[in-house]
Amino acid sequence: MAIRVAIHHRTEYRYDRPVSIAPHLIRLRPAPHTRTPVHHYSLKVEPAEHFINWQQDPFGNFVARLVFPEKARQLVVDVSLVADMVTINPFDFFVEEYADRYPFVYEPQLRKELAPYFEIREEGPRLRQWVADVPRESDSIVNFLVALNARLQQDIGYVVRMEPGVQTCEETLERSRGSCRDSGWLLVQVLRHLGLAARFVSGYLVQLAPDVKSLDGPSGPEQDFTDLHAWAEVFVPGAGWIGLDPTSGLFAGEGHIPLACTPDPVSAAPITGATAKAEVTFHFTNEVSRIHEDPRVTRPYTEHQWADILALGEDLDRELEAGDVRLTMGGEPTFVSIDDMDGAEWNTAALGTHKRERAEVLLRRLWDRFAPGGVLHHGQGKWYPGEPLPRWALSCLWRDDGRAVWKNPLLLARPTDTGDTDAGIADHFVRTLAAVLGVAPANRVAGYEDGLYYLWKEGTLPENVDVLDSRLQDPMERARLRRLFTQGLDRVVGLALPLGWDHAEDRWVSNPWSFRRGHMFLLPGDSPMGLRLPLDSLAWEPESKRFRPPPRDPFAPQEVLPEDFGEVHSRYAQLIQPEQAPPFVREQESADQVGRSADHFVRTALCAEPRNGVLHLFLPPLTDLEHWLDLVAAIETAAGKTGTPVVLEGYEAPHDHRLKRIQVTPDPGVIEVNVHPAGSWRELVNNTEVLYEEARLSRLATEKFMLDGRHGGTGGGNHVTIGGATPSDSPILRRPQVLSSLLSYWQHHPALSYLFSGMFIGPTSQAPRIDEARDDSLYELEIAFQQLPAGEAPAPWLADRILRNLLVDVTGNTHRAEFCIDKLYSPDSPTGRLGLVEFRGFEMPPHSRMSSVQVLLLRALIARFWDTPYAHDPVRWGTELHDRFMLPHYVRRDLDDVVDDLNRWGYAFDNSWFDPFVEFRFPRYGVLNVDDIELELRFAIEPWHVLGEEVTAQGTARFVDSAVERLQVKVRGMTDPRHVVACNGRRVPLRCTGTRGEFVGGVRYKAWQPPSGLHPTIPVQAPLVFDVLDTWSGRSLGGCTYHVAHPSGRNYETLPVNAYEAEARRLARFWQHGHTPGPLAAPPEEPNGDHSFTLDLRYEARKRG
Repeated sequence: MAIRVAIHHRTEYRYDRPVSIAPHLIRLRPAPHTRTPVHHYSLKVEPAEHFINWQQDPFGNFVARLVFPEKARQLVVDVSLVADMVTINPFDFFVEEYADRYPFVYEPQLRKELAPYFEIREEGPRLRQWVADVPRESDSIVNFLVALNARLQQDIGYVVRMEPGVQTCEETLERSRGSCRDSGWLLVQVLRHLGLAARFVSGYLVQLAPDVKSLDGPSGPEQDFTDLHAWAEVFVPGAGWIGLDPTSGLFAGEGHIPLACTPDPVSAAPITGATAKAEVTFHFTNEVSRIHEDPRVTRPYTEHQWADILALGEDLDRELEAGDVRLTMGGEPTFVSIDDMDGAEWNTAALGTHKRERAEVLLRRLWDRFAPGGVLHHGQGKWYPGEPLPRWALSCLWRDDGRAVWKNPLLLARPTDTGDTDAGIADHFVRTLAAVLGVAPANRVAGYEDGLYYLWKEGTLPENVDVLDSRLQDPMERARLRRLFTQGLDRVVGLALPLGWDHAEDRWVSNPWSFRRGHMFLLPGDSPMGLRLPLDSLAWEPESKRFRPPPRDPFAPQEVLPEDFGEVHSRYAQLIQPEQAPPFVREQESADQVGRSADHFVRTALCAEPRNGVLHLFLPPLTDLEHWLDLVAAIETAAGKTGTPVVLEGYEAPHDHRLKRIQVTPDPGVIEVNVHPAGSWRELVNNTEVLYEEARLSRLATEKFMLDGRHGGTGGGNHVTIGGATPSDSPILRRPQVLSSLLSYWQHHPALSYLFSGMFIGPTSQAPRIDEARDDSLYELEIAFQQLPAGEAPAPWLADRILRNLLVDVTGNTHRAEFCIDKLYSPDSPTGRLGLVEFRGFEMPPHSRMSSVQVLLLRALIARFWDTPYAHDPVRWGTELHDRFMLPHYVRRDLDDVVDDLNRWGYAFDNSWFDPFVEFRFPRYGVLNVDDIELELRFAIEPWHVLGEEVTAQGTARFVDSAVERLQVKVRGMTDPRHVVACNGRRVPLRCTGTRGEFVGGVRYKAWQPPSGLHPTIPVQAPLVFDVLDTWSGRSLGGCTYHVAHPSGRNYETLPVNAYEAEARRLARFWQHGHTPGPLAAPPEEPNGDHSFTLDLRYEARKRG
């Protein structure tokens, strides 16, 4: 992801008359030790009549000595250079053991060699005091230098100073400000006073405007910038010279290009010389411009490209509308924490405190952006085996007609808030709510913890432990006992109001609950009260007489929602309390004033539970949206009357297209956001951009990094849902040929599966291709396609019944399929008959515009297949699928065919739109140039094999073997058969790409040795040494080395904090040297029929004879 820049630096001295110019020394050429790759350098000087002699000073810096034989009216020094701003990790160094902690003593010989860099030139009182304040306790040398540099940056303000020369340290400390050369020289003297060898550096500073503004600290310049700069370097044994920039407080990185490094600033001046006396006009320019930018995930497209993408999306919308497709598309993007890359909840675990806190922040930000007038709901999500508690599901809900569901956001409390709400306030709230709903307040019932159970639990504890410190192995049970015995078992947990809807009379109904033990004792647990109701203790009824609300048919016609539910309740539904009668009078109540009761026994209830001083309301299950909106409006009315903010939890709102929702849920390692469907391209793009931006501001990221610097998505996918505004509008149900065409086209083009996928692919992945499972699946799929009707389908269930048992993984799991039809027309329940197809093959792209391009590709194919089905026989790829299409070259070639198809069908896609995906999915490790031959190494895909079951402490588990890796070798300018590429002494099976002199092949190797994996006797086969062999001379012309881990043995303990550090780790593992020395015979070809595109270093061809 390098950015190539051109720096132009021009210095002009114009004189009022011709003057004699003495010899000049120019130090404006990058120093030999610069780490920033400099490709081109040019120095031009006027007057043209001069002599130039390139020298190196005693410190190794390049110096141009210029002699001018004639007088001249001007002196112009024009410097131009081209450099790659590749990421350099300034902390990527090792330190000798004796120098690992400050203070330390240099070895005698080393100190002798560094003598000029220990010279103390200034010893003023302010300098001595500043140095005396430096802590001298033993500390890591790296931490010591970071703190020292940061302190100096804070103490000395930066100013632009045009006067020549360098201030004394006393002047700089007295004024508390100085230019870069002043603070640089001050740092040099401070380091020398502290016993460290230091030198002054003059060079170029290049700062490029960031693609994304920083969430923490300054973001950098608004525009690209370069200028002459000065800083300091300190010599640390083992690490060498380390650059410290006291102007910014940072270590020197790729933007610091040293020109001269000397013990004294005088020897580092960019231009030194003299002229005869004259009036001089001085002028200079220093400019930087970008001349090449690799596609990168922070800026995947230029504004021109993005305008073309938006225009194509609008054209597709018009075509979809003209064809009456009625397509809507939603998504399930996933996010990880910016601040905690290493935590279990952001890698493997589904639940975690930090994850819940970030999810709440994101939910409220999305509420502000998408749903003013919406309501927040905190419900229970899925409960998977092995997890101690059910997962949570946070929802934001709003009406599609724009009417408010909840009018006063101040009445919606945060679950993390604390307050003073107790059981008494909860009781008052329930009585008020009952009056608003028109049911008897007397039906409310208080809930208590079951004292008998906990007394029994206390009796089972060991005799020598206290109940408040029970030392139980289960931490949740231990915390529960401590909490309950601390607060007391006689405390009211909350109140339940039996509540249901009478469908016959269209009203809320209630009835009293009675229990054999006289009180309602809740089931033991930590879940909300509504999940712990003792429903089995209620009055017994035969199953045949129990009232069960009829499920709502998603295909049934639906009426327009009333404009306002709250107004109707506030005017007509509240109970008016009569005046209090004298205490000695006991009047009978009218039969119609005791509240409405149900003809059937109501077994559902609304629960009001104070937790941490905040009132949580557990909503009962409802089937009709109108009833749910009516209940929410009544709750807001009661909250307003009592002045009690509430948290809504419990059962979710009924699924209904008239109610939009965004849901935030946990998944292993990620937060998943279920985005509401969009009916147009513009709405879809807006939804995506808003979600990405609000997630970033919530400190959630769209990318993760591995220890070795590999860059990937979140690991949780970016699933896309395809359907219609209502199930009956679904284009998949109306024309099943759209689904069969998508399946066929995806099967024909493996690039569509592998370019956008995550790290884990194959038959046991989260989204296996149809041809990665059983060998006979394609044959059965052909038969299934023959049964699908052409055009409009007479029966909506047809596509589901025909394809349900084929779109599965090898275990029969219908959810784990590239095209999942769990919610298309499932026979299980109405919630499964939504007309949706979930495409699960997309990994989470790191940029919103990349996500939009993925969706645009799907929309174009759906538009094409709506009127013109793609009816072709499947391709039997066989082992070629996991051989040829694991290499980025063939993935890109296959994608080019897809783009050609789309253009032929009238959709103006551009191949360059997919460049960011290629660079993201297949990062380049490095490039080697040997004469006219260029050798490039790129990441390639490797399927992970699932191992046999193993018994662990958590139960039976199946691990994957990720020890095998693969990379691609691409060679340009090679003469066949003269040149051969070998890897670790074995010939790489190169194939011509169709371009003269260009060949490509793959290499598979064992990268590390897991405790359990395939082929445990095969050792690690890294590093990989690549040789470009000349068969005519029998020697290696050159080569490179690829390391799986840091070549110097650095063992990273934490994941990269950002993409820059990740890139630096990747680059550190590639060496442009290390070829095999001496005579070298070309290794023989090793044919491998099953994997002919790849050299597998684990496999040895069987010798015949």
